[in-house]
Amino acid sequence: MEQLTLSDGRRLDYRVSRPDGRALVFHHGTPGAATPVGAIDRAAHARGLRVIAVSRPGYGTSSRRAGRSVTDVVVDTAEVLAELGIEECLVAGWSGGGPHALACAARLRGVRAALVIAGVAPYRAEGLDFLAGMGEDNVAEFGAALVGDDALHTFLTQLHPELKDVTPEGFIESLRSLLPAIDRAALTDEFGEDMAASFREALRGGVDGWFDDDMAFVRSWGFGLDEVRVPTSLWQGDVDLMVPFAHGEWLAAHVPGVSAHLLAGEGHLSISLGELDAMLDELVAAGAS
Repeated sequence: MEQLTLSDGRRLDYRVSRPDGRALVFHHGTPGAATPVGAIDRAAHARGLRVIAVSRPGYGTSSRRAGRSVTDVVVDTAEVLAELGIEECLVAGWSGGGPHALACAARLRGVRAALVIAGVAPYRAEGLDFLAGMGEDNVAEFGAALVGDDALHTFLTQLHPELKDVTPEGFIESLRSLLPAIDRAALTDEFGEDMAASFREALRGGVDGWFDDDMAFVRSWGFGLDEVRVPTSLWQGDVDLMVPFAHGEWLAAHVPGVSAHLLAGEGHLSISLGELDAMLDELVAAGAS
């Protein structure tokens, strides 16, 4: 993990998966960090890509940016890319990283194409019941966010002790209301450890990053989806209990020119493994056009 001191004095953790190749900026989930996901790195490298991942403010040792909006990710990402001498990139975001990928697709100069994997839709989206279809843990989490800062901070602080040192087995137990059978089956071997490692790194300094992500999701994102002008592909499974299928359907109807893949039988985690090759093939092809 590298660390960059930004122009405003904050520190930002980032990781580059290899020294060369076309840049793929990957926005992690919530909570999460810029730790490796072996399956993603290998699939990206097979297509000549290098993965650039950034721990959002408040995660790992990235300095907190209290009150940040989703669109604030654009400035931070731009500074990382400038540090690396990168002028063009592809962007991808999974789960809570989805809105951040869309922000970059809308406002980050040099983005050629975007990928959203099981991404969260805006809370105040017309025609969307944001909480419908979520597992009970996420209903409680976002319910607390809607009550206010104190309620959400208390809720996340209570979860912190069981997740800050979580194992793959503990990950499954702690998130059992959010994991259909197909997602539990995905959390084995390397992928299970990668997910647990991401949580451990994200939460080692507390819950600030998680808190700020959640509040950013239920407030204005700071940009409009009609600003997205690059080819964008979207993938969503219909048994997802973390980000319900309706979020994918809504985004598919509102992101301009999106190539949407709304799949039966896939969950929040399983889709990121089972469809990874197809996702990256489409992203690379779209970015070359």
